[in-house]
Amino acid sequence: MEKKNHANVLQFILKLIAWVLLYLSFWRFDDFYKTHHFLNDVSNAFNLFLTSSILFSIGRYIVITLYNKRHENRSVRGNFVLGISRLTAVLNTSVAIIAIMLAIGINPREFVTSMTIVAMAIAVTFREYITNMISGLFIMFSDQLSVGDRVKIGEYKGRIIDITFSSLIIQDEEDDMVMVPNNMVFTSPMVNLSAHRSSLFSVRFELPLQTAVEIGKLEDAIQKTLINHPYLTGEDDLNLKVVEIGKDYVKYKMEMHATSSSSKLHTQLENEILKEVLKFKRAYDLET
Repeated sequence: MEKKNHANVLQFILKLIAWVLLYLSFWRFDDFYKTHHFLNDVSNAFNLFLTSSILFSIGRYIVITLYNKRHENRSVRGNFVLGISRLTAVLNTSVAIIAIMLAIGINPREFVTSMTIVAMAIAVTFREYITNMISGLFIMFSDQLSVGDRVKIGEYKGRIIDITFSSLIIQDEEDDMVMVPNNMVFTSPMVNLSAHRSSLFSVRFELPLQTAVEIGKLEDAIQKTLINHPYLTGEDDLNLKVVEIGKDYVKYKMEMHATSSSSKLHTQLENEILKEVLKFKRAYDLET
């Protein structure tokens, strides 16, 4: 996050320097621009883009700063910052398109007027994407869902790792990336598994098939480690579940509820369980 902020600051400084240099060129080479109309149009278009982009960046910074200041003393689950960033990107893109039109001598207002019928056809053709984009904006500016939440939307279940204008990017339990259209949040049954203090998560691992006869020892060791764990709610039976049996391996899964939806905490608990798995595997190898 810090690297991204540094990149944004550097980008803003570069745009500001380019804007200053462009204005100095207007003042220093005024006669040159008057005699070279194409370069004059390109420079004016570039000036429009830089000026707008700088203003958008300043506005974005002010809005986010005020928002963070207002909510600094309470936990906020929303995606306000993400929504503002995405909206700023859309505004920059829109101004860039207008600037390109001006640079090549096209009047944007006349172009839009003449393209009304075509625009309607495009709107019908891309209706699904447009509705997904609107749904994405609703999600970004609401506190119903947030990056990092574990959700179940229709048949899809996993952790949200990104929210775009077209879809939610979900990492499922098999570590696959699933792109769920934003519309599904409003048209399908949706459960936010991270909305409460307890958060369900699972730990998966694989062992050789021959260890299956001794798996009870591993289960007992894991239960002793977790039975009174301060970061577990204590509402789970902590039993290993067989997920898949292969030719020479068995895949296991254990599900439990943590007292927090923090991914850092989940990783800590997962490491404790996997350490017991390694101890079991090492002891089994020594015995055989």
